[in-house]
Amino acid sequence: MFGLFGKSTRLPAADEALAGRDTPIPTATRHAVTGAPLHPPYPEGSRELVVGMGCFWGAERLFWGEPGVVVTAVGYAGGHTPNPTYEEVCSGRTGHTEVVRVVYDPEVVSLERLLRIFWENHDPTQGMRQGNDVGTQYRSAIYLASAADAARAEASRAAYQDALSRAGRGTITTEIAVDVPFYFAEDYHQQYLHKVPHGYCGLAGTGVSCPTASTTAAG
Repeated sequence: MFGLFGKSTRLPAADEALAGRDTPIPTATRHAVTGAPLHPPYPEGSRELVVGMGCFWGAERLFWGEPGVVVTAVGYAGGHTPNPTYEEVCSGRTGHTEVVRVVYDPEVVSLERLLRIFWENHDPTQGMRQGNDVGTQYRSAIYLASAADAARAEASRAAYQDALSRAGRGTITTEIAVDVPFYFAEDYHQQYLHKVPHGYCGLAGTGVSCPTASTTAAG
């Protein structure tokens, strides 16, 4: 996907960002693949991981069939503009990146397993781009609900950086933050590659395995 108003690679300051709106933009209510409710409240005991790894169409498909994942949704996070539209995010004037919200059962799938999917399926060293997709909305990011989970993400980033360095690859640019607001993307973006099976997917990993893999359940 390409920005409709150019391909900015500079994040806007808060006073440069678009104003946005007070109310959420319309979107789907249920997951097109599983039928699960797309919006909270989510099942008791579930946890949330929000990841940006380039075009969110292909990124979401990586997670929705993973055992232990309760529901996925695509949206925007990491910027200044409340309740942005896709066109606004593509303008580079909101500061948001395209993201996937992954709600999961930690008794079935660990955070480390989900992070392994994240690291191995995009190139986290590319800054404001993924492959041919250039712009601030394609930057790599991990947003979490707690400081404890952020520490686990930071540990996995350090381990993957070590693996990348040994393979002669570059420096990870992935941002990690806590309590970052998530804004749902429009209906047509939700589970896009289920609705359009041969639609665009620009994801490409580095070919370097993540050493923080965990295939066992974790709390």
